[in-house]
Amino acid sequence: MDERLQIGLDSIPKDVTYADLRLVEIDKEEIRIKNGKVEGINRNYDSGLGIRCLARGAWGFAATSSPDRDAIATTVRTAASVARASSRTKTSDVRLAEKEPIKGSFQTEYEKDPFKISLEEKIDYLLRCDEKLRSVKGVSISEGWVECWRERKHYLDTEGSDIVQEFVGVWFGVRATAIDGNELQFRTYPPFHGQGLNRGYELIEEMDPLSHCERIGEEAVALIRARPCPAEVTDLILTPPLVGIFIHESVGHPTELDRVFGTEANFAGTSHLTVEKLNKFRFASELVTIVADATIPGGLGSFWFDDEGVKAQRSELIKDGIFVGYLTSRETAKVLNQASNGTMRAQRWCHIPLIRMTNINLEPKEGTLDQIIGDTQGYLLDGFKSVSIDDQRLNFNLGAEIGWRIDHGRKVEVIKNPVIFGITYDFWRNCDFVGGKESWVLYGIPSCGKGEPVQLMKVGHGAPPIRLVKVRLGV
Repeated sequence: MDERLQIGLDSIPKDVTYADLRLVEIDKEEIRIKNGKVEGINRNYDSGLGIRCLARGAWGFAATSSPDRDAIATTVRTAASVARASSRTKTSDVRLAEKEPIKGSFQTEYEKDPFKISLEEKIDYLLRCDEKLRSVKGVSISEGWVECWRERKHYLDTEGSDIVQEFVGVWFGVRATAIDGNELQFRTYPPFHGQGLNRGYELIEEMDPLSHCERIGEEAVALIRARPCPAEVTDLILTPPLVGIFIHESVGHPTELDRVFGTEANFAGTSHLTVEKLNKFRFASELVTIVADATIPGGLGSFWFDDEGVKAQRSELIKDGIFVGYLTSRETAKVLNQASNGTMRAQRWCHIPLIRMTNINLEPKEGTLDQIIGDTQGYLLDGFKSVSIDDQRLNFNLGAEIGWRIDHGRKVEVIKNPVIFGITYDFWRNCDFVGGKESWVLYGIPSCGKGEPVQLMKVGHGAPPIRLVKVRLGV
């Protein structure tokens, strides 16, 4: 055991009924290229110890970056003191759902350690992408980025768990922007503001952004000349990136049980998916099953155990269109007399764990994108551009980078600034086609925000293309 954890464990006051300790080390590298020049290179290392204590029925938290014995002991006592102070204003005692103590060590599987790929090689590849983007006449701004990280987390608690996890991952992307007067249009590859997974550098080689640069440059320029998005009620096909971001906003956040209970509201609102709707409310069509799955290899929302020592799981949130589940912690699950489904995570050692999305995925059915296009009269939208939603997660608008009008099963015209409006559950109820496994893609979001102070968390979303009937398109 790391000496810092042992010092912390030995320093826990006797009136503390439960405590957990997280020793976290994060190594991160970021490279950004813009218009043929290196815009920024950052390399940072961060480490520290976070301690939660439960005393007199209330939580306390404190953290330190110091390895000094006295500093660690003082931090533990501070966490306990905060818990005692918090108990004076509690409305009820914190109670925790049961879990089994676990001991073990776990590590991301990868082929190429991204930190063993030289900085020069990464920069050279991004510059070649940038050159290819700028070779397209009409491209005004060219951008590319690569981020690599290694995170080591050692978790210990007073119930006997002792868990070491090491995550290695990359996030990358390229973007072409075309400008004409006051108008700006862009296309991104991968079309989810990039792509990130817990994998090695081989992910970038496999997805080969260089081979997509000319295409996205041409599409960005074509958008400048394209017809504006019409305003009509029509049938729409959404590609996996757009389905993923809509899952994020309409299913992921509103199923966080702390939002339902009102203990999280300030950053992204509360939720209309209240407890009385559980197992009763028709949220979507029967084709729609959405799960929280932290066990998928490589997902940004994947892990082996959460920051409460609860094992990673696959749990259903929407089953055959019915709302059936929440993202929970040990504390919130106990209120519903359930076991936690293991979704508590903190961004860094200095943050308290919160209920966070894992990989929130739409389960595939049957069919390819080409098949659904061939059977549709309407529009195809691709590329996440913007999203807005109210504080109950009901009224929304979702913008795409690009759209195509489909006529008799063929893409016949590009449209720009496509945006759709609606009520979240009406949107999902109008889903009449969900693509198959061959069209299912898992994307990663490296910076989902929640909490105050805000915490940015890595989460994932997997989805196939879908079709929606009678949806409001355009302003």
